[in-house]
Amino acid sequence: MPRYSTGEAPGGHSYLQKAAMNGSCKIENGGLKNGYVKNGVCPEDRILNGGLYKRPFHEAFEETPMLVAVLTYMGYGILTLFGYLRDFLRAWKIEKCHNATEREDQRDFVPLYQDFENFYTRNLYMRIRDNWNRPVCSVPGERVDIMERFTDDYNWTFKFTGRVIKGVINMGSYNYLGFAQNSGFCAEASAVVLQQYGGGVCSTRQEMGNLDKHEELEHLVAEFLGVDAAMTYGMGFATNSMNIPALAGKGCLILSDELNHASLVLGARLSGATIRIFKHNNMQSLEKLLRDAIVHGQPRTHRPWRKILILVEGIYSMEGSIVRLPEVIALKKKYKAYLYLDEAHSIGALGPNGRGVVDYFGLDPRDVDIMMGTFTKSFGGAGGYIGGSKVLIDYLRKHSHSTAYATSMSPPVAEQIITSMKCIMGADGTSLGRERVEQLAENTRYFRRRLTEMGFIIYGNSDSPVVPLMLYMPAKIG
Repeated sequence: MPRYSTGEAPGGHSYLQKAAMNGSCKIENGGLKNGYVKNGVCPEDRILNGGLYKRPFHEAFEETPMLVAVLTYMGYGILTLFGYLRDFLRAWKIEKCHNATEREDQRDFVPLYQDFENFYTRNLYMRIRDNWNRPVCSVPGERVDIMERFTDDYNWTFKFTGRVIKGVINMGSYNYLGFAQNSGFCAEASAVVLQQYGGGVCSTRQEMGNLDKHEELEHLVAEFLGVDAAMTYGMGFATNSMNIPALAGKGCLILSDELNHASLVLGARLSGATIRIFKHNNMQSLEKLLRDAIVHGQPRTHRPWRKILILVEGIYSMEGSIVRLPEVIALKKKYKAYLYLDEAHSIGALGPNGRGVVDYFGLDPRDVDIMMGTFTKSFGGAGGYIGGSKVLIDYLRKHSHSTAYATSMSPPVAEQIITSMKCIMGADGTSLGRERVEQLAENTRYFRRRLTEMGFIIYGNSDSPVVPLMLYMPAKIG
């Protein structure tokens, strides 16, 4: 990873400089952006920010060209009109209806779901359904093997031919560092553990499901993150959705980024805390909510909030943007709030040492109160973790629903994570992990630069391995 001079900072932040720039802007990777760049910065407009940022931060969300926007709306409008026409024909039995319907003996029941909720599925998605859910029968590497299938009823059902299509380029896997493999040191170590421990634990961590492998993994995670302690869970989604309710409740305030993952949204809702949304990666919006929360307190009573918890992600998995963590930490310290950082996509994939967005910005991990991440991406495993102070982790061991009710992580999966994490840390005596992290960073920048040069509109940060490429028109998806 290249080194950068101290003090270089992003634009696009409303109290640093204007958030939007009109006119075209020449982005560093060589592409000429179209018109309006939101949350972005031209190299010539880069400014210093008191040393908060130690590296340049290029993030752009290009405005959709007017012609493309008009044609996209027209495309969806035409599909919607034809959808209503086909629904009319189906209602009069002129066209055969393939989608699921209520049983005859339940015709008088209140429907479980509104019919319009299925409108998109049966009239738009069904036309291009063959692009999704293709059964893969190989390791999720750079190329995959998929089962060949065909349809004779316009994608309502599929039949398999029995043949396998080999060497299909994989553009959608989370296997950032290539540790999800069926051969090599990770697979061999997992196979040994499978022989010794079996495939499952069949108990929770609070009962009979606490293995020495789990203890080893948690000590390793804490060392990797640079925190006092860590707790691991068997499911990444539940790591968020079941732990946030243990950290916040009635009388607490949660400030959540508008583009946070569904697991964070669900956890916040289950907590019973008051939830307020700030604009994506917009520090002015976040600071306004923090200031209002301190000044006005709780609704009606105006009592102080019991606690304020800020929820952000390291890399946003649909937008490819990286959180402005130095600024979030500065605001968190200024207003005495707590910070919950979800590093599902950034841990292992960002930073010179692969230790996530904290490592990427060169920050102190102890400035983040709750560090969350998953093992399903860079480590090629499953599950998630929470890292922080020993007091926090001891509290979660007793009060987290995931600890009390969820089955423990499978031992071979735990060994897969241990082996891959040691490789990234260099604890295996090789430089393979660091080389993979550096290769991912190089691939990311190259891929983004070449797509831009080819004329595609892509979103997000120039260092983000999540690369959203905008297609817009539904006909292009197929």
